[in-house]
Amino acid sequence: MKIVIVGAGEIGRTVAQKLSLDPDNEHDIYLIENNEAQARNAEEELDVQVIRGNGARPQILAQAGVISGGDVDLLIACTNRDEVNMLSCWIALNAGVKHVISRTRSLEFTDSPYWGNKLGIKVMISPERSIAREVIGLLEVSSATHTAELLDGRAALYTLKISENSKLVNMALKDLRTVYPELMAVFVHVEHEDGTAGVPNGFTILKANDVCYVVTYKKSAEILQEVFQPDSEQRRSLKKLFIVGGGKLGTQIAQLVRREFGSVEMRIIEKDPAKCEKLSEEFGEALILNCDGADRNTLKEEGIESADGYICATESDEVNLICSVIAKEMGAGKTIAIVRRKDYQELTKSIPVDAIVDPNDAMSNLLLRVIRYPEHTRAFSMIEKINAEMLEVVIQENNELTGRTLADIRLQKGVIVALLGRGDEILVPTGATRILAGDHVILFALTSLMPEAAKLFGAEVQEASKS
Repeated sequence: MKIVIVGAGEIGRTVAQKLSLDPDNEHDIYLIENNEAQARNAEEELDVQVIRGNGARPQILAQAGVISGGDVDLLIACTNRDEVNMLSCWIALNAGVKHVISRTRSLEFTDSPYWGNKLGIKVMISPERSIAREVIGLLEVSSATHTAELLDGRAALYTLKISENSKLVNMALKDLRTVYPELMAVFVHVEHEDGTAGVPNGFTILKANDVCYVVTYKKSAEILQEVFQPDSEQRRSLKKLFIVGGGKLGTQIAQLVRREFGSVEMRIIEKDPAKCEKLSEEFGEALILNCDGADRNTLKEEGIESADGYICATESDEVNLICSVIAKEMGAGKTIAIVRRKDYQELTKSIPVDAIVDPNDAMSNLLLRVIRYPEHTRAFSMIEKINAEMLEVVIQENNELTGRTLADIRLQKGVIVALLGRGDEILVPTGATRILAGDHVILFALTSLMPEAAKLFGAEVQEASKS
């Protein structure tokens, strides 16, 4: 598959790296970048062909094969400028490229399909919006360190650690429904403290400090917290929240908080006076503070010790981490840092920050879904830490699995049907559950097994190509 990526920033490099290392497909990747330093870094770090220039210029795109009668299969435009991205996609479409994806930061382009339809761009995505949704999920389930929405937000994957005083300690998974009949959840992966990990079965014994990846209804999330961490101080209802950073991401988070939680006492911290004025106009109910997010005096005056959540969403990873550490040490409940650099991702193990969220993952996950599973799929989440994926597949009328039970299908070890959406219902499937046309099946599988599992359930999978 020949793929052109416009923009060698963090997102462009992340996507290019994942595609170049794809074990099942050898993609021919061209990366277009106008900035010399970023172009040079891409050449040194990645196994891709780098073209220097403005990706919104036809003659630059032509160097990558974006011409009438060319052989480019997909163009991904992910620079920091919406206009460049959309113009690159428009030029590519008019040159005959079948699939284009545009990153868009401005909400006027993603709130309505109008501009995408006018330009012929079917996929316009906002990393900021995706990250805001993940942050909201972490605030809803404050004990979770990772979350991903499924089934249009009606269900989700949560990552939680079992506390020493949880009833889960020394329990076999087959006994879970007996002890907690109200908990409708599926454990898809368990990491033990001794380093062993894998897809569990009914005889898996849970231990204190196990890190579990659990799929459940959103309505069961509160029960999940009580089961995993019954006495955790993090289990606070969201009444008071600090957001540091009044840019596009911070604004998105504040808008979703207002919509999802209603009357939260919200404080937004921003250093730029001009941004503070705009925030005051949009969020009249919030207290806008023109100061540094690490200003201890201001944090103390505003009652950081009673904050249920603290989110640092500036453009600087270092600022986000440092401010979150300070807020945690001063008594904030759940602290979330937005971090883009991969070498910072594991710092939650050594510094007092509850969760780190990577904006690049949201974008790269969606792009990889479009590339690997172009049809019949909706939600897609890569869980890189455990080398696994989650995929939502809609069962078509002509699927040979229709009418068969899961016990009959005999899924390969390492593949789980975690949830099943049927109309307004969400089911936790058993071996006796029959697959019906129109079902939304949530598959969990090791990355190496997902393509075969996806094809079994009727998803179109990009076939391996060796160029």
